[in-house]
Amino acid sequence: MGAQYGDAALSVHIKIAALGMRPEGCRARVATLAEYLSLSKSAVERALTQLTTAGSDGIAEVTSERKTSRDGEGESALRTVRPVDTDRELFVWLPARAATSLPPRQLRLYAVISYAQIRRMPLTLAELRAVVRHQYGDSAGQPLGERQVKRLLADLEATGWITIHHRQGPRGRHAYEAHLRPLHPVLDDTAEEPTGAPAPAAPATTTPDIHDGSAPRTADGSPSRDDHRTDRLGRKDELGGGIRRRRDSGSYGPAPVENVAGATFRAAASDEKRSNQAGPYCGPGLQLSPRVWQVLEPVHPELPAISPYVLRRIGQEIGRQLSAGVGMERLTTRLTTRYSRLTAAGPATERARRGEVGRWILGAGLPRHGCRLDSCEDGTTWSTGERCALCANIAATEQALAAAATEQALAAAAAEEARAQQPVVAEPPPDPPAPPRPPVTWLRWPPPSPDLGPEPTPDEREQARKAATDDTIRQALDQLGAPAAIRLYGRALILPHLTNPEHDGGTPA
Repeated sequence: MGAQYGDAALSVHIKIAALGMRPEGCRARVATLAEYLSLSKSAVERALTQLTTAGSDGIAEVTSERKTSRDGEGESALRTVRPVDTDRELFVWLPARAATSLPPRQLRLYAVISYAQIRRMPLTLAELRAVVRHQYGDSAGQPLGERQVKRLLADLEATGWITIHHRQGPRGRHAYEAHLRPLHPVLDDTAEEPTGAPAPAAPATTTPDIHDGSAPRTADGSPSRDDHRTDRLGRKDELGGGIRRRRDSGSYGPAPVENVAGATFRAAASDEKRSNQAGPYCGPGLQLSPRVWQVLEPVHPELPAISPYVLRRIGQEIGRQLSAGVGMERLTTRLTTRYSRLTAAGPATERARRGEVGRWILGAGLPRHGCRLDSCEDGTTWSTGERCALCANIAATEQALAAAATEQALAAAAAEEARAQQPVVAEPPPDPPAPPRPPVTWLRWPPPSPDLGPEPTPDEREQARKAATDDTIRQALDQLGAPAAIRLYGRALILPHLTNPEHDGGTPA
């Protein structure tokens, strides 16, 4: 990882990648990650903020996805690391155990030594110094001293993760060898207990060797005692030690110093109130670094009227941007341009008396305006001075969307106007309802007429009537029926022999 990421970001990244190999992924909370890595929650939160923020290439190393249960309660987020492009990127695999057993600064050195070992690159002390840098204070972003780097390498070798071969490298340099696991048990080896008695402490020296600057710095608030065990604890009361905040008032007030600040950077007056306390400001005198003072050159006349608290916030913001890679010339130009617009609108002295210039510097003078590319400065590429391509594309897209919306609005207005100009045609009155129809009475369908057979010829009728007797007529009635018999013999001969009074004899022949 580059210098834009803190030392703790590498430890958090390795632990998230290791937990993400499980089927359910990395669902560990911030407190759980801090417990695994023996870090404070604030350090893990800052590391996650750096990892989830897109860098200068527009890519974030860690992606966080919010999760909610079925009943609507929030759950721990699902965090995933960016997959590595093995064809275009250079990387090295590190054991997850190193992140839980090594401090973040030693882990960064171990990662560099492992990468150089894979690439077969000899390392020098100057190259290792360029890797570990000051994280806070006026020296933020600058390499550590040789004495501190040597002390870090000695402590790292004492853990067993690396071996330093003195004067065995090319041209008499030290050769560094990284191991996939420590050569002897370390603090996170819970299964292995030390058998011998602890070694006696080394005698104190007159000039203590500090890892980073003139005093130890945790950057996690006030000094506290942390439990460095990596096992997850079941109860909060099992945590070791307590926390006590140090105040800048009362019996814990600051001691006087020899280099008293000037009138511009003195402590707050008795009538100036802090933002979170009712009493006067009793903190140490404010001193700005040369870099911050040079960046604030356009607003030097306004600095005496700004409160020390706001001025300290301004110095912290400038230091943060300088550590992130923003140049001093760029910040000075940005502040000069925007301050000239402020003074053109009216006198800035009256605003400074009311403390508005300090808040303006924090809220409008220092923040970068532009697209998500770090090289963009108010829609212009800082290195070339040309129009930012991404801002131009965004502006063109917005103009196209605005034009399309305007066309739709004009079309809708024209259609509404056309409908308003059309004559209104009166609708004819509805037809009166039809009268109710009487109920329909259905008659019974008559039964079908019987099949009488073929029609007899006149000669057959004449011969049958001449030869007709009572017996033949009765026989014809029984065999043919009354209608067929009447058709053959005639009504006059058949009627006297009919026995059914309901039969009408059919139609006469």
